[in-house]
Amino acid sequence: MTEKLLTDVEYNYKTICENINRAAQSVGKSFDDITFLAATKTVDVSVINYAISLGLKNIGENKVQELLSKYDDYDLSNCSLQFIGHLQSNKVRQIVTKVDLIQSVDSVKLAKEISRLSVQNNVTSNILVEVNIGGEENKSGVSPDGLLDLLCEIKDLPSLCVKGLMTIPPICQNSQKIYKFFDKMHNMFIDIKGKNIDNISMDILSMGMSDDYEEAIKCGATMIRVGSALFGARNYT
Repeated sequence: MTEKLLTDVEYNYKTICENINRAAQSVGKSFDDITFLAATKTVDVSVINYAISLGLKNIGENKVQELLSKYDDYDLSNCSLQFIGHLQSNKVRQIVTKVDLIQSVDSVKLAKEISRLSVQNNVTSNILVEVNIGGEENKSGVSPDGLLDLLCEIKDLPSLCVKGLMTIPPICQNSQKIYKFFDKMHNMFIDIKGKNIDNISMDILSMGMSDDYEEAIKCGATMIRVGSALFGARNYT
């Protein structure tokens, strides 16, 4: 961990917070209405903890093994740890007691396993249902047409609390296209909220990442997931 890296993270953190505040105010909201979650894949725990010391209150890991390898060293005294990647049913046991929110539930099978292990461990698991808003074959997530059926099938599972929706839209070079995906997602979020389904609360709409979080906020996101804009480009080799 170098001093330059920490200086960059501090500068980036302040810049992102300013951008969040500006985007939120443009649609009649405040900074406090938006949850800033840092995507911490491949980021060293010392750097993560430094960001937390700056005021960061939410972090998210994509891989179960990486989360477990860092878990004992996170400073979680005033920070929420969430799981934001694709989760296999056979990995649920390893994280169900360790995270505050699982953002990527896209099947009844996965929801049932989270419920079963939550009951077994005497915890309540908060989840978001992931929607494949662009219909991309290489991405996980329930189809928009299948969302309501999925919610109705999992709404009464014990020790499971659906807190909202999340999505990762297709990469768009044209900002108008990304707005269309975000608007579609927000409309679905509002529609589900209006149905007042028992045991389903639409409190969180998680969408927007480093390249498009301001657009997402303007379209109704309540949570954004920012990685490279905060920590710099990742080395995945």
